[in-house]
Amino acid sequence: METYLISILPLYAHRILTGKKKMELRRYFGLKPGSGSIFVIYASGGTRAIVGEFKAGEVYVGKPEEIARIALSGGTGVFKSDLKYIRGSKIAIGIEIKEVKVYKRPVKLEELRRIFPGFQPPLSFRRIDENEPLYVLLLERLRAQG
Repeated sequence: METYLISILPLYAHRILTGKKKMELRRYFGLKPGSGSIFVIYASGGTRAIVGEFKAGEVYVGKPEEIARIALSGGTGVFKSDLKYIRGSKIAIGIEIKEVKVYKRPVKLEELRRIFPGFQPPLSFRRIDENEPLYVLLLERLRAQG
C-alpha cells in the first residue's frame, strides 16, 4: 500500500476530516495513486500542520470535464466552485475519500522542521517511502495514538 503526503487548503481539509467532502481533485502531473493508497493530510494556509489521513477509494484520471462530471454526480461534497482547481489542466485526477482518520494531535510545520530540518510540504502531493524518516519517526507514532 502506497502512502502520500498531500497539501490541502484548510477549508477543504476540514471538509474531508468532518466527512463532508468525499472526493479530492488534483491536476495530474504523472503520479497516479492506486485504490487503497493512504493520503496523509498537510493542511496548508494558516493551519500549516499534518492533521489526519484518508484511504483512497476509486481514483479517476481524465480530462477535467470528465472528472468534473464524476465529482458533481452527487454525494461527493464537491461544489462547482471547487472545480476551478482543475480547470485549464490537460489531465485531472479525482480521488475518492474513504476511511478518514483525524490525528489526536496536529503536527505543526515548525515542529516538523525541528524534527526534519529543511522539511517542505509538497505543492500538491508526493509519495512517502516506508523507510523515509517522516514515515518511521512520525506517521507510525501518529497512527499508534488511535
